Formats: sequence, C-alpha cells, structure tokens
Amino acid sequence: MIAELPAAALSAADTSLQAYLLGSVDFEAALNWQRRLVFQVSGDRRSACLMLCEHPPSITIGRQGSWGQLRFELDELETRRWPVRWVNRGGGCQLHVPGQLTAYAILPLDRLGLGLQAYLERLQQVVADVLADFSITGERAPDRPGVWVGGRPIASFGVAVRDWVSYYGCVLNVAPDLLPFRRISCGGPGEPQMTSLACVRHGAVRPAMVRERFVEHFAARFGFSRISVFFDHPALNKKAPSDAVAASPF
Repeated sequence: MIAELPAAALSAADTSLQAYLLGSVDFEAALNWQRRLVFQVSGDRRSACLMLCEHPPSITIGRQGSWGQLRFELDELETRRWPVRWVNRGGGCQLHVPGQLTAYAILPLDRLGLGLQAYLERLQQVVADVLADFSITGERAPDRPGVWVGGRPIASFGVAVRDWVSYYGCVLNVAPDLLPFRRISCGGPGEPQMTSLACVRHGAVRPAMVRERFVEHFAARFGFSRISVFFDHPALNKKAPSDAVAASPF
C-alpha cells in the first residue's frame, strides 16, 4: 500500500511503454513474468510495461476475497480442472475464462507522479474510454474499484505495488461465457452478476480491436509518447516458482 508520493516525481514523457499483445497465457507464467518485470522496472524507472492477454479457466482470490464468494463445490472445481489461487493483489475473487481482456500494468508510479488511488482512477478511466468507443457508458464510483454498465460490473480491478512499481491490473469481460459468473461474486458481496461488452452490444466484438483501443487509451491517459508493441516473449515459455498459493486440495 502506498502512503504518500515521493517529492521528486517525473512525467511519463521520458518513459517508454512496452505493450505486449498476447493470446492465452497460463496464469502462473504470467504472474512469474510480472515479477521479473517489476524487478526490471524497479531498476530502470524510465521503462514501463503493459501486458494484455487472457487465461485458461481458473479462479484467483485477492486480499479482500474469501471462499464465501464462490458457489462451487470443491469436487466440481476439481472435475472442471479449474485451479484456485490465493494472490497478493487487492480486490476479491476473479473468474478467469477465455473471452476476457486481462491487463497487467507494470508502471513506476513514483516517476509518473501517481499515488495508488490516482492510479486506480486512471486505470478505471481507460476501461471507460474503451467502452465509449463501442458506444457504451461505463459507470464508476469513487469508493469501488470497478466499472459497471447498467448496474452490472463489466470490469474488475485488483492491483499490487512493490517498491513503487505496480503490477496486476484489471479484467474486462469482452465476450466470455457468462453462465459461470452466476456462481461467483466477482464484484463483492451483494454485487449483481458480471456482464460483458458483447452482451451489452447484443452482438459480436472483435477482441483485436478491443486490445488496440485499450493500448491507445492507456498510453493517452498515462501520458506515454513512446510505445513499442510485441506479440510474444521468451519468458512466457518457461516454468518458475511464483508467489501464488494453490488452494487445497489442488
């Protein structure tokens, strides 16, 4: 958690953004890569990274989450082969399935002059900007880190910060199967079931266009003028330990 911003904060004008537009990435591989990127950005605060991908079916539980948000029996999760992971990000439960856009942002917040709340608000605005490109109005609330459409959450947020470098980020439902979301409370107690961009538009949405718009709005909102785009990275093909903890009995 960030208490206060250091006095010597610089702008993003001299910071280069590396954007990785990926397909399906195993959650453990993505988490391990984020840890490496945090180390990289901590050592060179003129760099920043944005990873866009989706994950095979799995469930993660953040610092504000609990088993009570899941309405699945353990044997059913085992049959589905859906791993459950406790992770060190903020937020509650998140169901990861194909058809989502998962955005992990590794940013030097001190160099960008951002505290945690300002960073979250700017990240929420990026999602709202993307939705606006599809003629959808994203609703935000100052006390809840999420984006809603018609009273239903469409994107969930959960971030972590180490040495003033952010990681994790947000998940935007583009066109996933919404049936499993009836049995998990991603937005917290009492929140309605998540919706999706395709559901709100009543039609197909091109994921590539959503990724492209996300990168454009992200760069604009955070002030990056130099962007390098990549479509793969060797680190994603290697297995290594992570700080995610598998939930028993998996």
